[in-house]
Amino acid sequence: MLNVHKTQMDTTMKTYQHILLAVELIPESDKLIIEKTKELLALSHAKLSLIHGIEHFANFGAAYNMPGGLDVEEEILASAKETLKKIAESLQVAAEHIIVKSGSAKHIIVDEAQNIKADLIIVGSHGRHGVGLLLGSTANAVIHAAKSDVLAVRLK
Repeated sequence: MLNVHKTQMDTTMKTYQHILLAVELIPESDKLIIEKTKELLALSHAKLSLIHGIEHFANFGAAYNMPGGLDVEEEILASAKETLKKIAESLQVAAEHIIVKSGSAKHIIVDEAQNIKADLIIVGSHGRHGVGLLLGSTANAVIHAAKSDVLAVRLK
């Protein structure tokens, strides 16, 4: 639960009109950020969009005339879309507000937030290494590159 009084949140949260929730499609991680998102939605009544970025695979098979990362990437993309649809249904998010793309997750999140004019990005933060000990590499990159507010939810 957010540690802020509801009246304080009401005046603060009314400014958010469109929230972009970046999910990892890892149930343990997504559960926490989805719950935080539900709390914010209950207070702000903002529109919600979901996003997931799939990192590109190296096309290691090309050197051996074998199908490489591209086929695998297409399968992962299709699977990610199906999983994200289920999350969207649970949050009552329309299909047109679901974004799944291949590429650098941090760039996809920041670029799409600008494209859809999201004024808050919610992202999970693992904080595993280096500067990422505090935030996590994707969360850190999004915080520094985004033009909107970013809520980095600490994941255990």
